[in-house]
Amino acid sequence: MTADVLVVGASAGGLAVAEGLRRHGFTGTITLLEREREPPYDRPPLSKQVLDGRWPPERAQLRTGAELDALGADLRLGAEAAALDVPGHRLTLRDGTVLGYRTLVLATGLHARRLPGRPPVAGAYTLRSLGDSARLRAGLLAARRVVVVGAGVLGCEIAATARGLGREVTVVEPAAHPLLGLLGPALGAELAALHTEHGVRLLTDTPATGLTGEAGRVTGVRTASGAVLPADAVVVAVGGRPATDWLAGSGLTLDDGVVCDDRCRAAPDVYAVGDVARFGAGPGTRGVRLENRTNATEQGLYVAAELLGAARGPYRPVPYVWTDQFGTRIQVHGTVPAGAAVRIAEGSLRERKFVAHAVTGGRLVGVVGWNSPGRLRTARALLTAVAPAPAPPSTTATTPTTTLTGDP
Repeated sequence: MTADVLVVGASAGGLAVAEGLRRHGFTGTITLLEREREPPYDRPPLSKQVLDGRWPPERAQLRTGAELDALGADLRLGAEAAALDVPGHRLTLRDGTVLGYRTLVLATGLHARRLPGRPPVAGAYTLRSLGDSARLRAGLLAARRVVVVGAGVLGCEIAATARGLGREVTVVEPAAHPLLGLLGPALGAELAALHTEHGVRLLTDTPATGLTGEAGRVTGVRTASGAVLPADAVVVAVGGRPATDWLAGSGLTLDDGVVCDDRCRAAPDVYAVGDVARFGAGPGTRGVRLENRTNATEQGLYVAAELLGAARGPYRPVPYVWTDQFGTRIQVHGTVPAGAAVRIAEGSLRERKFVAHAVTGGRLVGVVGWNSPGRLRTARALLTAVAPAPAPPSTTATTPTTTLTGDP
């Protein structure tokens, strides 16, 4: 069998490709392969609404059965890709099935990273899948002391959820602040204060070196100082690695992801979207890989348009990440680079309801909303403007301008 479009991975990015093709009037054959046996589902709720029990697992599904049927695609669950022959336009599944394609889209996402040096033990968890979320929930409910390794978005969300379930929670993070790469030091310090106020023990500047265990069960986390943090459950949230092992020997360029040009093309008739795609690579640049839900969908829709000749120029997204922790919604458009000047543009830091601007080299490069979704409607327009960032507004009682860190 030869599919007109074969998509490997049926989560947000892969599903967006199929839906985008149909939206543009494509009537050819589409095959969607998914290594998991669950229908396509959303990942952000796994560390929040599904993990804390507010949502049943099925509520995380991206589409109903009727909506998937209406897509007119051949959706194959439990179908794991094993090898790719780019010149021959053939893909081999783990069970030996060989599929042909005219165009291939890779949307395989990430595998969770683990701490080195020790095999998995009972009571130690990672979180990538719906099954992971169910297992972690059961582990949290049975635990009293929880240690989360990593204070990125996922680690912080899991810590907030575990604390909401009444558990004693410790977070260990090698950086000086949680979400340092996303928020910068000043706003990272605000997030640290939020967690501390809710009873999380936050240990920054503290690398974790491994797990301790007894009789096959985790008992704690060992830090670089040699100290052991006791735990009944440990969650390792130290990032993910692109799911590209099966592409070794395929001829594609792999560099912490599938390397693509600025139109998300990895090779003739091969494209990549979502967490696995390193796009915009070219002479003198390694390209960019974005790990967020919004990019997966936007990139999938872009590739669908590109395949049909409807894309307008190269793929140049404005990065967007959001997170909910302890009833606080934090949204980041663009980036907050190291050394950027971060100023409160609207609202109040004291009330924890504000919009902050990150400026570097005289340009606005990031907009952060803290419990202020309504004030972010123009964020993308501001970030894509050609003119330099405007000077922050004058200090008033309601719209203070505060330099939090860095130099203008």
